[in-house]
Amino acid sequence: MHSPIIKRTREIIETGAIGQVVAAHGSAMFYKPDDYFVAAPWRTKEGGGPILINLIHDIGNLRYLCGEIVAIQSMASNRRRKFEVEDTVAISLSFANGALGTFLLSDTAGSGCSWEQTSQENKAYASYPDEDCYHIAGTNGSISVPTMRLKYYKSEEDRSWWKPFECEDVSLHRKDPLVEQLNHFCRVIRKEEKPLVTVRDGLQNLRVTEAVVEAVKTGRTIYIDDIA
Repeated sequence: MHSPIIKRTREIIETGAIGQVVAAHGSAMFYKPDDYFVAAPWRTKEGGGPILINLIHDIGNLRYLCGEIVAIQSMASNRRRKFEVEDTVAISLSFANGALGTFLLSDTAGSGCSWEQTSQENKAYASYPDEDCYHIAGTNGSISVPTMRLKYYKSEEDRSWWKPFECEDVSLHRKDPLVEQLNHFCRVIRKEEKPLVTVRDGLQNLRVTEAVVEAVKTGRTIYIDDIA
């Protein structure tokens, strides 16, 4: 939540610029090299796949931007790496506000569509400024993240696939999110402000992630309230 990109995106959504959120798509697709698994063989075993290692961060972002996730459907494959754990996952999400979402996750994909490879926030990763990892669409427009390309209709009367969008690149002041997080933590300790993320938020992110695992195992729709 300390990323200026995520904060700015939420501000845009809250202004109503894209209307009511109806759909969201996200992706975390990247290629983990073989030595990643050689260095820690537990990553090839149950509990060591990209769902439990990587997905929880994106779940937190999507909840912050689009609202509570109430149900999950998902499918997974391990055909490429042939480990015990998944290497590729397709996920469907249902939000409390009626919006629906999809998410593609893979640690064996030659793709730059992940937060690390698009946000430019961690300089250890190569990044691609023309790539997005989230796209959020509402009744009046949409925003792609982190390119911050905003498309919207000038008026309700203009809402038609026959008519062009107003298009703009949203301004963004980049800051190191880890520095922002530490500064916020210090202010919380000094009781100058309240935490941006609560213990409940952390638990809810974990419950949603566990629901993805359960949906893969059972093939059923998993409702978050059913996760202990």
